[in-house]
Amino acid sequence: MEFQALILSTVSIIGFVSLCKPVLNFFTWVWRMFLRPPKNLKDYGSWAVVTGSTDGIGKALAFELAEKGLNLVLVGRSVSKLEATSNEIRERSISNKENRVVYVRTLVVDMVKLTGVEIAKKVEEGIEGLDVGVLVNNAGVAYPYARFFHEVDQELMESVLKVNMDGATWVTKAVIPVMLKKKKGAIVNIGSGSSVVVSSYPLYSIYAATKAYLAMFSRSIYMEYKEKGIDVQCQIPLFVATKMSKFRKSTFFIPSPEMYSKASLRWIGYEHLCLPYWPHSLQWSLLRALPDSLSIGYTFRLFLEQRKKGLMKDSNIRAKVQ
Repeated sequence: MEFQALILSTVSIIGFVSLCKPVLNFFTWVWRMFLRPPKNLKDYGSWAVVTGSTDGIGKALAFELAEKGLNLVLVGRSVSKLEATSNEIRERSISNKENRVVYVRTLVVDMVKLTGVEIAKKVEEGIEGLDVGVLVNNAGVAYPYARFFHEVDQELMESVLKVNMDGATWVTKAVIPVMLKKKKGAIVNIGSGSSVVVSSYPLYSIYAATKAYLAMFSRSIYMEYKEKGIDVQCQIPLFVATKMSKFRKSTFFIPSPEMYSKASLRWIGYEHLCLPYWPHSLQWSLLRALPDSLSIGYTFRLFLEQRKKGLMKDSNIRAKVQ
C-alpha cells in the first residue's frame, strides 16, 4: 500500500508539473511580448550602425533608432538612396518636439563586389572615433521568386552567399573590437523564419541556409561575448510587407516594416534568438505543432505556385524585349 501511495504521489507531482509548465510558458511569453521594459539603447553607446538601411526593415529600424536618440552610420550600396534616407532622418530629427538633432553618416559598401577584408576595412574607417553601441546586420539578398537549386544562376548564388553570410560576418568583425574596448554593445542579426520555423525550406534552399548560418553565428558569438558586456541576438521575422517578400500590403500577420521595427527594438539586449513581432510568435507556435510532412508539403506546394508565376513573368518580359 505504501508503494502504491508513493507511485500515486509521484504521478500527481509529475502531472502538476506538466500542467504548470505550459501555464508558466504562457505568462513568460506575455511578459516578454508586452510587459518587459525595453533597454535604453543609448546605454550601449551614442552611435548605431545599420546595414541594408535604405529599404524595408533596415530603413524602418534606422528611423526607430534615431527616434531613441542614437546617431547613425547607414551602410548601403546606393549613394542616392543613402543620401535620401539620411536627409529624411535629419529632417525628422530637427522637426521633433524634443528638438533633438541626430547625426547621420553614410557608408557606401557593395558587399557583392568587395572581399570580406575590404568590407571590414571600409566599416572600420567609417566608424573610427565613434562610440558605436548598436550594430544591426540587416542587409540581405533573396531569390526574385522560388526556384529549384539547379535553376539558381551563378550571379544570384554569389550575391545571396556574399551578402547574407560574408557581409554580416565581416561587418561584425569590424565593429566588435570597439565594443570590446568599452565592454558593452548590442549586435542584432536579422535572420528569417525560413531557417528555424520549418525543418526545410524547399525552392529557397540557399537563402534559407544562409539565414541558418546567421542564427548559428549569433548563438555562438553570444556565448563568446556575453561575459564581456556584448549582447548578441538573432531576430526572426516571418513575412513582412517589403520589396524582398513581395507583400505590398500589411496585415495582422504581415506587418509593415515600421510595425516590425517598433517590436524589434523592444527585444534588443535580451534573448539570443527571438521573434519580436507577437503575431509571428503565434504563427511559429502553430506551425511547430503541425507534423513536418504537413507543414513542409504545404510550403512546397505554395512555392511551386510562386515559381510558376515567376517563370511566366520572366517569359512575358523576354517576349516584350524581343
